Amino acid sequence: MAAGSLLALLDDIASVLDDVALMSKTAIKGSASTFDDVAVLGKTAMKKTSGVLGDDLALNAQQVSGVNADRELPVVWAVAKGSLLNKVILVPAALLISYFIPWLITPLLMLGGAFLCFEGAEKVLHTFFHKDTDAAHTKQVSTDEKSKIRGAIRTDFILSAEIVVIALGVISSQPIMTQVIILSLIALLITVFVYGLVAGIVKLDDLGLYLSRRTSAVAQSAGRGILVLAPYLMKLLSIVGTIAMFLVGGSIILHGIPGAEHALETLLPGQGQGWVAELLIVVAHLIIGLVVGLVIVAVMSLFHKKDQTA
Repeated sequence: MAAGSLLALLDDIASVLDDVALMSKTAIKGSASTFDDVAVLGKTAMKKTSGVLGDDLALNAQQVSGVNADRELPVVWAVAKGSLLNKVILVPAALLISYFIPWLITPLLMLGGAFLCFEGAEKVLHTFFHKDTDAAHTKQVSTDEKSKIRGAIRTDFILSAEIVVIALGVISSQPIMTQVIILSLIALLITVFVYGLVAGIVKLDDLGLYLSRRTSAVAQSAGRGILVLAPYLMKLLSIVGTIAMFLVGGSIILHGIPGAEHALETLLPGQGQGWVAELLIVVAHLIIGLVVGLVIVAVMSLFHKKDQTA
């Protein structure tokens, strides 16, 4: 999964937190233990959220693709600003909900997960059953930057909420100031990391064109290779992004149903242990997300037909 390839970078980010803690310890000796806790807990929380982080990257690269080349970076920047605003809202909201009404976190996450499944199912249905209108639809969407930006920020909100909640679960027993510092750092680092990579991905074709015009034969070969591979990478990210919607949505919904995850693990070979069992759990999350999405699409279609006939 995309998350596995991100662990090395997450470790680098965590080491930066360690360095910050070390320097802070030298400057403020009385607060040394607090900064150590921030570094250690920050590293743990980042690793816990790495799975969603990989999905976040794939989804956002897919969401902002398809606009005019000269507008790609402005669109990424607009979505990145929206993502920061999402986290400015989510971090204090998660802390308040966790403190005053912790039981509300799971239903809200399940609602967001169901919405992701719904969006994924719509994409699948359009791909397989609306091929005649799909090209025109894609062209229309690609010219509507505001629509793309809103959709990307909306999807980012759900994924950011899960990242914040997962991180909060790791540090929930810590003092409130430690929670605020760690959640704020994670929110900022994840936003910079994800949208920095998204900007690089959407501009791969420009990099390939630049290299192909260099005098060096090696650079020209690399540029031509990038130009050939870039469209396939974007198609792959589109597929991975749609799958990620089902995986994230299905896992959220399954986790929110009491005893469902344990029941699933008991049905798997080796009582849910080993790589085969882990793969089957991922497949189960995918199927659950797809089924939930299709059911919601069907229900929404019925209500839409009733409104038309009324």
